Amino acid sequence: MQIAERMQGVTGSAIRELFKLLGDPAIISFGGGNPAKECFPKEEIRNIADELLRDKADILLQYGATEGYLPLRKAYIEKILPDLGLSAELDNVLALTGSMQGLDLICKAVINPGDVILVEEPSFLGALQTFRVAQAKLVPVPLHTDGIHVDELEAIVEEYRPVMFYTIPTFQNPTSWISGIEARKAIARLAAEYDMLVIEDDPYAALRFGGEKLPTIKSFDTSDNVILLSSFSKTISPGLRVALCCGNKELIRKLTIAKQGSDTHSPNLNQAIIAEYLNRDLLPSHIKEISAVYANSAKIMTDSMEKYFPEWVHYEKPIGGLFIWCTLPDGWDAAELFKRAVERKVAFVTGAPFFVTPGKGNNTFRLNFSAEPEARIRQGIQTIGELLHEMNAERK
Repeated sequence: MQIAERMQGVTGSAIRELFKLLGDPAIISFGGGNPAKECFPKEEIRNIADELLRDKADILLQYGATEGYLPLRKAYIEKILPDLGLSAELDNVLALTGSMQGLDLICKAVINPGDVILVEEPSFLGALQTFRVAQAKLVPVPLHTDGIHVDELEAIVEEYRPVMFYTIPTFQNPTSWISGIEARKAIARLAAEYDMLVIEDDPYAALRFGGEKLPTIKSFDTSDNVILLSSFSKTISPGLRVALCCGNKELIRKLTIAKQGSDTHSPNLNQAIIAEYLNRDLLPSHIKEISAVYANSAKIMTDSMEKYFPEWVHYEKPIGGLFIWCTLPDGWDAAELFKRAVERKVAFVTGAPFFVTPGKGNNTFRLNFSAEPEARIRQGIQTIGELLHEMNAERK
């Protein structure tokens, strides 16, 4: 059987592989980016779905427009974008079956084999995999605890003249770090100066429980070269697979054509549920509630890390998002730590797959604090801490 060249050397996501372990309920998982199941608005979704199927079944169970369910696109324009300092017309907006589809469609519409895409290092695994399938050349932009550094980004853009830059500026995956306002302005400026498309992926920004809200990169966009991806996976439900993108009308049109050959359209019922949820103004109070839940979970995890982890494990206390990024001293192998942790029924994600540069990130790992209850968070962190102490003793 022939396999396409673009799939040669492309491996499955480390997180998707990790999910195979999670059939064992005894395993404490800090691995995925799963929202807490108690944070799903189950009753509201059930009531909305019942009403929609009662009143609009003939419409919602039929084929729909590739551009998306019209009430959802309108609700996005009226309820979401103004809070981000943005305005748009319908032709600027496309509904997606999850933000991952947005990345895939953008690559189909924009990227030729060998084109340069800049990515933060470390960066989201799913994006890296999608870009590799598109046969792009990935060039890393160093990411720091205070986000992107403008001087480094400018030098890399000048050297490589990329077609595209992919960034998660707020509560970045995997680090939860934030790029500041000056970096956001600079990214928009460079997009204009170099005619560079910028993908601003924004799935975590609403999950803030500390610090001040920052404007989007898109709000500084003077060239219409920034496309914003907005997802409801982390705020409402990942299982509904509803997201939208906002960008240049010509690009949105090309993405719509590419989507026709991908899935014809996103599921009408799922889109309608999110549209109703937005139009009933349920989202603001829901986000406030779940952000408080995640703030508590993050505190439990970091308090446990302070208690059980050696002082030489570096991490930042998050003020939003779903993750804590950990760095071990040089020479440590997080993969060995992972192997031993799984033997003791604790799982997380090693950091190396989030890096483009070969050999980097072997001493890093990511912890998710949203998906496990309090007692299991404490138990799992204690187990990892004990292993770190044991492994350190072995090294002496």
